[in-house]
Parts: sequence; C-alpha cells; structure tokens
Amino acid sequence: MVTETIWQLYPMPAQEVDLNGLYLGHDLRRIGEERERPFVYTNYVTSIDGRIAIPRPGGKGMMVPKDTSNDRDWRLFQELAVQADVIISSGRYLRDYAEGKAQEILRIYDEPRFEDLQRWRTERGLSAYPDLAVVSGSLDFPIPPFLTQSGRRVIVITNGAADASRRRKLEDEAGQVIVAGDQDVAGRQAIDALGNLGYRTIYMATGPRVHHLLLADDMLDRLYLTVAHRLLGGQPFSSLVEGELLSPAVDMHLNAVYFDPHALGGLGQQFICYER
Repeated sequence: MVTETIWQLYPMPAQEVDLNGLYLGHDLRRIGEERERPFVYTNYVTSIDGRIAIPRPGGKGMMVPKDTSNDRDWRLFQELAVQADVIISSGRYLRDYAEGKAQEILRIYDEPRFEDLQRWRTERGLSAYPDLAVVSGSLDFPIPPFLTQSGRRVIVITNGAADASRRRKLEDEAGQVIVAGDQDVAGRQAIDALGNLGYRTIYMATGPRVHHLLLADDMLDRLYLTVAHRLLGGQPFSSLVEGELLSPAVDMHLNAVYFDPHALGGLGQQFICYER
C-alpha cells in the first residue's frame, strides 16, 4: 500500500491529502445512484506530450510506456475500478490479453497490496468484481474462461453489421450480445443498453477510439488524467482521443488537481479530474 501524502492544489486552499483512498473519496457510486442515467468515467496516464501508448518492441501493437506507468497511478486506477458496476473494455484488449501482452485490468485488486479494496466491495455488499462489457465491431476475440467461470457477467456490445456467426458464438460463450448502432457502435445506445441492465457506475478502461465514441454522443461524465512529468516523443503513438473531429468540441470543467511529488523517483506527476 502506498502511504506518502500528496498535495491537493484545487479546489483551494492547497493542503496535504492521503494518496490511499483519494479517488474512493470521490464517491462515484453515490453519484451514479442519484442520476437518471449511468455515471460514466475514464482514466488515462499520459506523458507531458500526450502519449498514452507507444509501439511494443518489435512493432506489433501498442503498450503503455514504461516511462509513465507507476505504482502510484496504478493504485488510483484500482480505486476507480473498484467503484464500478461494469468495466468497458474492447475486443482488441482481449486479443492482446490472450497473447499475454495486455496490462491486467480483468483481475483487479487481486494483489495483497490491494486487499483493502477487496474489503471495500465486500463491506458494501457488492459482487467480488465488476462485470465486463466488451466493445467490438469485428467480434474477433476470445473470452478468458475464468471470467464466466467465476460468475462474472460478460456483455458484448457490437453493431448491426457484425458477422452473424461470430455473434452466435459469443452469445453461447458470454450469454449476451447487444447491438448498439448500425455500421458502428454508438456511444449513446451502448450506455443506454448498459443502464437498462441496471448498471449505474460505468468505468471505461480501454483505448482512445472507444473514448471518442462516448465523447461524440456526450456520454462521458468524468475524465481522470495522470500526467507523468516526462516528454517521450516518437511516432506513432496513441493519444487520449482518436477519431473524427469532435463537433462541437466537448467542454470539460476542472474538478480537482493533485500534485504527487514522490512519483517517478521524485520527478513527480499530477492527478487531474475533469467533468462534463
């Protein structure tokens, strides 16, 4: 468990706060329960020059840069995940996961250092883990057997043009496939469908294209951003949002800013929270 305090810079006045429990204190489940539609949030770690992912060694696929990933940001990722009813991922993530190339987001807080987060869910009468929603147009991905064997619900969200035979196969494996859009998955239809299933807090934990489809339909409520104090450069790279120009632009208000002076060997990083 990480113990050093950090600085809250906004809202003012500036004050020292604990890193452990920082995002639990945002009480996202209460927000979700008080709204008519689900509360949707996401989180990224980025370099100063906007890199959230760079090519893997050998050039196959993308990965979170080792120069920005760190245990202190990972602690807060877990605090966001533990509050969710369902986590949104993608078919691409599950393909990478099957090949052992993806960052672990499915077995969240299994490590002993996150035992307090396991207790957090248990004390609130929640299931051991959030359910999983997988956004995919191709439907070309495997579902890890441990997900369904552990009783977790897996929902696949696709479009009307998706391959019918793959859809039937995933229905047999996962139990439910939702069509949300004709040629492409539509953010509003996807979130409305998850809301109709009873999900109130939805954590989008996948890449910039799914982020774009949520923003395009005004479905993202809160963005958590960790900015590691490093410049990476390089081509190609992934940024926060990838897709067509958002029109109109999505306006976000500043909710909170924290400075973590202990990260990255004392180099530091910022935790920033924006809301719609």
